[in-house]
Amino acid sequence: MKLPERKIYLASKSPRRRELLRQIGVEFEILQLRDHTARGPDVSEAVRPDELPHEYVARVCGEKASFAWQMIQKRRLPSRPVLAADTTVVIDGKILGKPACTAEAIEMMRQLSGRTHQVMTSIALHHNAQSWQLTQISEVTFADLSESTIDRYCATHEPYDKAGGYGIQGLAAVFIRHISGSYSGIMGLPLFETTQLLQEAGIRPL
Repeated sequence: MKLPERKIYLASKSPRRRELLRQIGVEFEILQLRDHTARGPDVSEAVRPDELPHEYVARVCGEKASFAWQMIQKRRLPSRPVLAADTTVVIDGKILGKPACTAEAIEMMRQLSGRTHQVMTSIALHHNAQSWQLTQISEVTFADLSESTIDRYCATHEPYDKAGGYGIQGLAAVFIRHISGSYSGIMGLPLFETTQLLQEAGIRPL
């Protein structure tokens, strides 16, 4: 069911986040943050020295929400809540970003094979002078992966636009032995927690 005359901005280009918002009936308009400008990305996703994973994901998410809100003001767009999110995969305290090449994807799969890692998704909602933010953490356990399985998986398109080199909703679902936490959070937008923030801004999906 669609929200009557209520809409938010989604500061994300992730198709998975769009699907999840549609799942709970939230109308949204995409507000694209740019990865490449003359001055670099609108929001840098580089990890700062000595920055812990939970600090990193919360900072990047908060900066995305803040930048998107500034865009709304500068463009004089209709005033609506803006939702931003950022997801990172963590193993042994190390952040696994999006693999840039096949070798990186293979190395990530080797690290995740047979082990439990964390998926951290921070979400932030900004509206007028108010902002809300929280970070949801789930644990994912992979089965042992053979080298041939890793090679076949990394020969597909799937690993290369996802933190940690995999998506729980894709081919890598067959690798996952157990999860503890939020399935939608592992996809990139924890729906229970997102609904809590939306309600803070006066938006109720149900």
